[in-house]
Amino acid sequence: MKYPAAWFGAKWKDALPSGNGVIGAAAYGAVHKETVLLTHDDLWHEVVTNPLPDVSDKLPETRRLLQENKAFEADTILSQALKDAGYQADIGAPLPLGDMQIAMPVEKGFTNYRRTLDMETGEVFVNWTDAKTNYQRKLFVSRAQDIVVMEISCDGEKSLDARIGLDLHDRSDTRLGDGNDPKLPGDLEVQASKNGIIRYAARNNDDQLDFGAVAKVISKDGSLSVTDNSIQVTGGRKALVVLKLFIKGERKSDWKAATAELDSLAADYDALLAPHVALHSELFKRAQLDLGASDAERSLSNEELLLDAYQGEVPTAMVEKMWAYGRYLLISSSREGGQPCPLQGKWCGSYRGYWTFNMANENLQMNYWQAMSGNLTETALPVFDYFERHLDDARENARKLYGCRGILISCITTPPSGLFKDIQPHILHWTGAAAWIGQHYYDYYLHTGDQQFLKERALPFLQEVAQFYEDFFTIGDDGYFLSAPSNSPENNPGNHTRNATELLAMETTMNATMDFALAKEVLTRLIEGSQLLGINEQEVANWKGMLAKIPPYQINEDGAIKEWMHPFYTDNYHHRHQSHIYPVFPGIEVTRENDPELYKAFEIAIRKRLEIGIGSQTGWSLAHMANVYARMGEGDQALDVLSLLARSCVMGNFYTTHNDWRSSGIGVEFEPAPYQIDANFGWTAAIQEMLLFSKPGQISILPALPAEWNSGSVSKLLARGGIEVSISWNLEQGIITAELLSPTPQQIKLRFLDQSKTLDLEAGESLTIQFKNKCPTQ
Repeated sequence: MKYPAAWFGAKWKDALPSGNGVIGAAAYGAVHKETVLLTHDDLWHEVVTNPLPDVSDKLPETRRLLQENKAFEADTILSQALKDAGYQADIGAPLPLGDMQIAMPVEKGFTNYRRTLDMETGEVFVNWTDAKTNYQRKLFVSRAQDIVVMEISCDGEKSLDARIGLDLHDRSDTRLGDGNDPKLPGDLEVQASKNGIIRYAARNNDDQLDFGAVAKVISKDGSLSVTDNSIQVTGGRKALVVLKLFIKGERKSDWKAATAELDSLAADYDALLAPHVALHSELFKRAQLDLGASDAERSLSNEELLLDAYQGEVPTAMVEKMWAYGRYLLISSSREGGQPCPLQGKWCGSYRGYWTFNMANENLQMNYWQAMSGNLTETALPVFDYFERHLDDARENARKLYGCRGILISCITTPPSGLFKDIQPHILHWTGAAAWIGQHYYDYYLHTGDQQFLKERALPFLQEVAQFYEDFFTIGDDGYFLSAPSNSPENNPGNHTRNATELLAMETTMNATMDFALAKEVLTRLIEGSQLLGINEQEVANWKGMLAKIPPYQINEDGAIKEWMHPFYTDNYHHRHQSHIYPVFPGIEVTRENDPELYKAFEIAIRKRLEIGIGSQTGWSLAHMANVYARMGEGDQALDVLSLLARSCVMGNFYTTHNDWRSSGIGVEFEPAPYQIDANFGWTAAIQEMLLFSKPGQISILPALPAEWNSGSVSKLLARGGIEVSISWNLEQGIITAELLSPTPQQIKLRFLDQSKTLDLEAGESLTIQFKNKCPTQ
């Protein structure tokens, strides 16, 4: 980038991020007064979770009203019962840990400015020239040692002059989307000593525990002094700053422990960088992509690529870079032992930002769509860890809201509790979050072949989801299951708005198609996984019986799959969410090959959804649509949607926003447009969908290749079955080559367009297949 962070009023949104999956650091890039935002993914505040009242006795009344077609009356029964019982909760928000501040004098005014991110190493660089001296700041967050490392250096006529300090994060970033401004942390304390140590701490208002950091400043050829609780570096050419963060502690003991740890580290930037790069780079370079962009285009800055995108077509170099950036952000914000990546990633600089929670009715899932096919399976482990930590809360939700066994997960969750913190009707009445998360559990097994994970984690989780459905579903007059109350996120039926101008729709219904698509997937995978392992024989018989009671998908008079499988409700195509097409995407139940007639009905439903128009889209919905087009084999349309996304919802640092932030008519109007990381991840997932699709025993290569990408390569994507797939193609020469590496002996069908070949793969042996002039050769 050729300018520092420039987002008016909240510069953290335009910062360049570094992270190790748990700790985040984001550099604004200012020359004179630099800020580096520091975050920790387990530091939250203003979270309120009180004991959940038992209101399950209200379920019969809700169901009676729904059966009488009195959905509006049924809508608020459960929510009002919780309010009447005095239930209060608040989802809270991530609490920024603090800011590292660096002040450096300017003599002549800077030239040759550059702010860059090396995605292979996780380093952020800020370079400029002033008074015939070249300056550089570079930093990274170590995946190996859980520290933040920065080096400041200069080369030229001047020597180093820098003041380094720690403070609470920018106090002006307290703005809320609604309600009152949050209360800032208390008991701030900053100490600096002439040996280069800065101690910083504040107190979290939630638990009254301390959080903070210790920074150690080292200059081998300059001098250190104390100025206003900061460390002044004077003279020399280099200064090293190493930080250790702490949360949920006691400042004096944590300061002492952190100081001892910093004293034990090598006082050399490159020596500290090496073990981090060994871990980070292996993940990042595990899969690689070349779509044929020119070297000249790849050398363009973010700003230049965006300017080209604004003219109509997204540059191929930007497509490649955004794919890589999505990988980088996932690696940097998701690591085993940490929290899953929420809607604003691990670099939220607002004390109370928009939608900073884990939203599991689309967005959390989109964050991880790329993980499996992108050969980053371990980045999904924090998702499983997170929901397993909250299983007791999920059981309590099921019991006290609906009187059911098993688990009920709210689509909105934040640490440290899994109880419902949002009691709006459309949140309470959506029961599908656990099942959709279950898809990721089973997909982890399908991509890794880890049978221990399948037996000890995936199947037990899915069993508790099925147990909830067994108690929650009732039997209708037709002998099939009835799901009530029900919700199709976040849509309402066409005949269920109070009036033509009401913005907040009434979403409580019966028999949302997604409910049964999810339940069907859960039961099918329980049966499949249990039979594979030879376990749960009695339960398998029960699950088969439940599966037979799931109603078949219904088709309306337009030929489209119905979003609600009940005659009370009409379809509403004017909405971004496409929950009812789950069996096609992100599920893999229905394909063009295995059920052409049913697939056509889903395809019609998808095209009907386009009636909403681009003015009602968002960043995440465009990313979702690109994935849907890719799953349908329509690569040109998928690329067109990504082009719209590039023009409307991508900022200078390539963060994506919820909606168009420049009022250009692409996307909903929402001020200010919140940063929202899911479209970054959805972009990466869409590219991978365009290049590879797999089901157990079947791999399709280049299923949705845009005409524009007439040559290229992708290496080591991961197919179901744990097969690494590398593909190269040159359509002008008519040559497509696929190399497959399987961890186990297995037979698969390899497809390219309308051609297929059955292959016997041996464990650990690479097999290369070439398609030329529509004749596969081996």
